[in-house]
Amino acid sequence: MKLGLINSAWVQTGKPTVYGLQKTKEIGFDTVDLFVDPLDLEPDERRLILGECKRLELPIVSLCCVAVGLIDLNPSVRRFHLDRVKKYLDLAAEYQAKNVLLVIGEYIWNREVIPPAEQWQWAVEACRELGAYAAKHGVEIVIELEPFPLSLVNDIDTMVRFLDDVNSPAVRANIDISHLVLSKVRPEELRRLRGRAGHVHISDCDGVKHGDLPPGRGVVPFAPYLAEIKALEIDGVVSIELEYSPEPERITEWVEEAYRATADLMRAAGLRP
Repeated sequence: MKLGLINSAWVQTGKPTVYGLQKTKEIGFDTVDLFVDPLDLEPDERRLILGECKRLELPIVSLCCVAVGLIDLNPSVRRFHLDRVKKYLDLAAEYQAKNVLLVIGEYIWNREVIPPAEQWQWAVEACRELGAYAAKHGVEIVIELEPFPLSLVNDIDTMVRFLDDVNSPAVRANIDISHLVLSKVRPEELRRLRGRAGHVHISDCDGVKHGDLPPGRGVVPFAPYLAEIKALEIDGVVSIELEYSPEPERITEWVEEAYRATADLMRAAGLRP
């Protein structure tokens, strides 16, 4: 598998997007995931990102999309977010990316006002429509498993159920190792995602709260999860997801550390030459 980086790691630099792309290539990453919103991208920036990635020979593999409005109470909000995600899929096709990583969101009001089954069904119907749209564009949607109690998809059971209900070959699972640990998902449970996973995120955490640290700075036991991922034979990428460095001026060192640690872990697992 290839090793990528989500470009949001460079937000702390305060520099243009192309700076982060250049640093990503310089450090040695094979690919990049983009955290950009097509509704906020100016046409010049949109073209510049694609041109720079081509110049750098840094393929764009995934676009990260947070669309919690897909399960909003208001139909107008759900329609807006449905159209918004389609804009992400359009951009993914334009950038020749493999997938759009989709964060669906959480049940609201403690699951007490809106019947949870209704919010679940809104998400299923939206992703079914988005899956058909993605397939026409030659793109996939990968669903993020979020490690929070009220998240719609927060463990393997809910992931499998969601994929079953959507029932679209273009809608698959994203595997986030840190999130699995926080959700207390055992490595062997990943076997249920054979043939259904399309992308991988990797980071570390303290085992209690969301952290997205460089591997080695937390408590995540990576080896058994990577062994199961290898067995799944995913034709994809392991992308590092980093939150902000406690020392913003040293963000480059933060990313370099994550690259080295992840490359070592992947080599040990037989996932990287």
